[in-house]
Amino acid sequence: MIGLTKPCKGRTDCVKFASRSLPSLQISRKAGFDMSLRASQLRTLENSGLSVNDRVELCCEIAKEFENRGEYDRACKVLNDYWPRIGELPKLAGLETSTAAELLLRAGVLTGIIGGHRQIPDAQETAKDLLTQSHSIFESRQITGKTAEALTELALCYWRTDQLNEARVCLKEALGVLTRDNELRAKALLRVAMVEHAAERDHKAFRILIKHAPLFLKLNNHTLRGSYHVNLGDRLVNLAESRPRSDYTDRALIEYAAASYHFDRAEHRPYLANVETNLGYLYFKINRFDEAKEHLDRARRIHVKIKDARRAAHVDETRARILLAQGRITEAERVIRSAVNVQERDGNSFYLTEALITYGRVLARGERYSASLATFRRVIELADSAGMTNRAAEATLAAFRELGEHLVVAERGQLRSGRGVGQDKFAMEHEAIRLALEQTDGWVSRAARLAGMTHQTLAYALRTRHQDLLHMRKPARHRKRRQ
Repeated sequence: MIGLTKPCKGRTDCVKFASRSLPSLQISRKAGFDMSLRASQLRTLENSGLSVNDRVELCCEIAKEFENRGEYDRACKVLNDYWPRIGELPKLAGLETSTAAELLLRAGVLTGIIGGHRQIPDAQETAKDLLTQSHSIFESRQITGKTAEALTELALCYWRTDQLNEARVCLKEALGVLTRDNELRAKALLRVAMVEHAAERDHKAFRILIKHAPLFLKLNNHTLRGSYHVNLGDRLVNLAESRPRSDYTDRALIEYAAASYHFDRAEHRPYLANVETNLGYLYFKINRFDEAKEHLDRARRIHVKIKDARRAAHVDETRARILLAQGRITEAERVIRSAVNVQERDGNSFYLTEALITYGRVLARGERYSASLATFRRVIELADSAGMTNRAAEATLAAFRELGEHLVVAERGQLRSGRGVGQDKFAMEHEAIRLALEQTDGWVSRAARLAGMTHQTLAYALRTRHQDLLHMRKPARHRKRRQ
């Protein structure tokens, strides 16, 4: 584990600290070599003397390198002669069995990645079919490494569709044959940690990452090493939220900075932008706004450069939160309104509801209570229709915190629901308390913080106005008085 005596000042200092703590971060620069290697491969591809099977194998190899840099469209373009587009089957006629399996593998991986990013309907099921076919061929030919690779990629598709037990089965089988430390074993272990996090077992995911740190820290694959550091950073952030400790936050900053370093070296711009967003958000949470802005600005520049408007708007949502925290409400409204417009055009419910919650907060702080209430209600409706229970709960709690004392102003005595002010305020308070207790397993102190109340206020509300929720409360612990 990495320990800190004081927080990092920024990305550069974090990397310097990580470099001192983790000597294996000192890796010789290979970017020029990688670029010349790709150029050599492309020249070989132009060789008309290549057999069809050799050409397909080489195309798959180049496509995999583009995947490793996050250049998924270029990876698809390399395979275009043999796999025209997502949703179509690869052209396998005349190919040797192992070559066909490799083409199926690459097509499956790209279908899963791009389908997930662009929310293509049934893309994950298509990817699973392609990867399953690839796995069956490799397994029948007893090509152990490729069999495990197909299983590891198949597990990721199951993870994307929340089929966690199926993902575990695939990864267990893959790790059963991956007995040597190598990149593929590291990738499988990383995905085991991702599955455990998705199953809300953050402590287990954290232990897996820490246990296998020596394996990851000796890899030469910068993308994989960056993925390790960002996943470890995410787990540290979650642990810091469940048991507030500044050292967890400090260590998360270290891990994110190390991830940024490796993604920069790998030239993986999408991953680099995402981890810079993480750094910006974490600095925002600890009220270090200047550093937050520095990282968020970098993330936004990358997203704009790679023409990812949705994620650029996601960055703007965090920028609006910073402006709101600084009391710059007019600027915050301009930024978040633009972000909402982008997310509305994109149609991604997850990002849209997130942006709308922030928009609701901005409107409330600007004393536009009626518009704020309408925005929060829109979020709840969208989240309910999309099956996002947690996001609906977040919107309800945010509305209660921002508007609890202003409902009369918001609707002049009659809310849009048709209920009177007293009824609607009671219902909102009831729902906020219920959700807070549910999300904190009945701990009143934690629920009070989540709902924006004091412990005494929440306890009083339970005893008087919301006695039907008392069963959700953990029994109070009576401490012995010191003699």
